[in-house]
Amino acid sequence: MLSRTADHLFWMARYTERAENTARMLDVNVQTSMLPQSDEENAQGWRAMLGISELQSAFDRKYDSLEARAVIDFMVRDPDNPSSIVACLTEARENARAVRGTLTTEVWEIQNQTWLDMQKRLDSDLLENDPSKFFEWVKFRSHLSRGVTVGTMLRDEAVHFIRLGTFLERADNTARILDVKFHGGGAESTGETMTQRDFYYWGALLRSVSGFEIYRKVYRDVITPARIAELLMLRGDMPRSLLACMDEVVHNLREVRNDVSADTERFAGKLRAELQFGKIDDILATGLHDTLTGFLADIYQLGNRVSRDFLVPLAA
Repeated sequence: MLSRTADHLFWMARYTERAENTARMLDVNVQTSMLPQSDEENAQGWRAMLGISELQSAFDRKYDSLEARAVIDFMVRDPDNPSSIVACLTEARENARAVRGTLTTEVWEIQNQTWLDMQKRLDSDLLENDPSKFFEWVKFRSHLSRGVTVGTMLRDEAVHFIRLGTFLERADNTARILDVKFHGGGAESTGETMTQRDFYYWGALLRSVSGFEIYRKVYRDVITPARIAELLMLRGDMPRSLLACMDEVVHNLREVRNDVSADTERFAGKLRAELQFGKIDDILATGLHDTLTGFLADIYQLGNRVSRDFLVPLAA
C-alpha cells in the first residue's frame, strides 16, 4: 500500500476516534458539574480537562474567563482549535475523501453524512439546550463508522491501518480521561470509603467510557477509584482499557510489518507487556499520575514511530 494512502486511512480513523473521545470527556464534565460543589471546584474540573488535553494556553488566549459554556464551545466548534469536534470530523471526512476509492461506498457515506449532519445540529440550538444529546450523537456516529468499516471492508492492509489509528487514539484518550479525574479534578475520596457525591462522580466517569455495566459485572461490588483504574488500565477484556488498546495495536502492527518496523513492534510489545503483567497496587504505589503521564509520552512516541515506518515522513 502507498504510504500516502495508509496515512489518510490512519488519520481518518484517529480523527473519528478523537471526536468521540472529546465528546466523552465533555459529557462526563457536564454530568459531574451538576453535582453539588463550589464554583471553584466546578471550574477546576473544566480547567483540568483543558490541561490534560494540552489546550489551556490556547483557551486562555481566546477567552477571558473559564466558564463551562465557553469550554464547550471551544472544544466543540471553535475553528482555531484543531482538536475540536468540528475540526476532527472535518479532517476525518477530508482524509476519507482523499482515499475514497480505497473505502467501500458505505464507509465513505457514513463519513460524509456525519459531516453534513454535524452542520445541521450546530446550526440548531441542540448544543446549548442539551449538550449531552449532542455528545451522544457524536459517539453514535463514531460507533457507526467503526461498525460499517469492520462489516463491509476487505480485511486487508487498509483495515489494519484504520484499526491501528483507532486504537492508538483510544489508548491516548482513555489515559487522559483517567488522569483528568484522578489528578486534575478528582472526587473527594480515592480510598475505599465513598461519599454519595463520590459515587455519582466515579459513576459518571465509568459511563463516559461505557464501563458502568462492565464494572458491575466484573467486580459485583461498590465502586472504588482503585478498581476503576484497574478496569481501565489492566483488564484486557474491557474494550476501552489501555491493555485492550495495546493488544489491538500490537496485532495490527504485526499484520502490516515491513523491513524497518521491527523496533516499533518491539516498542509496542514492551508497552503492552508492562500493562499485561502490571498490578494496580504497584501502579498506585508508584503514582498513577506519573504512570499515566509516562504512558501518554510512550503513545506519542509510538505514533511517531508508526509515521516514520509506514506513513508520510514527519516534517522536519
